[in-house]
Amino acid sequence: MGRITSSRKQLRGDPVYDSKLVSKFVNCLMHGGKKTTALRIFYSALDEIKKKIPDEEPIEVFNQAIENVKPHIEVRSRRVGGAAYQVPMQVNRIRQQSLALRWILIAVREKKGRPTYLRLADELAAAYNKEGAAMTRRENIHRMADANKAFAHFAW
Repeated sequence: MGRITSSRKQLRGDPVYDSKLVSKFVNCLMHGGKKTTALRIFYSALDEIKKKIPDEEPIEVFNQAIENVKPHIEVRSRRVGGAAYQVPMQVNRIRQQSLALRWILIAVREKKGRPTYLRLADELAAAYNKEGAAMTRRENIHRMADANKAFAHFAW
């Protein structure tokens, strides 16, 4: 299947919130081993969120945003008798999380022309309010799974 890494066992909480989810996110955000830069971007984004949504704790906004983006079902290609069907399947917890992180970061990187921390703050605030590019992607995945419900009996 995929490559096996021990990163989950080695993962430590981040310096401010001691959250493994934040550490994972920062690791995914990081480019070229520049973790300090990635941390600075992340915490600046949380400061922006504090300004945007003052009555909510920024780390809670982050956690809820990830939670909202997590897909519950996805389609996987399955070949049956020469034809490839898009079969809807449940997504396990670990994959849900990594897909959510990946989609948020893709959405942030697609937008251009503003500092990353501002784009990240916007995307997290949008995901928290169940909108934005990452949520759209999740909705599309769910819609595809719904449309292909007829092939669910191929999921074994």
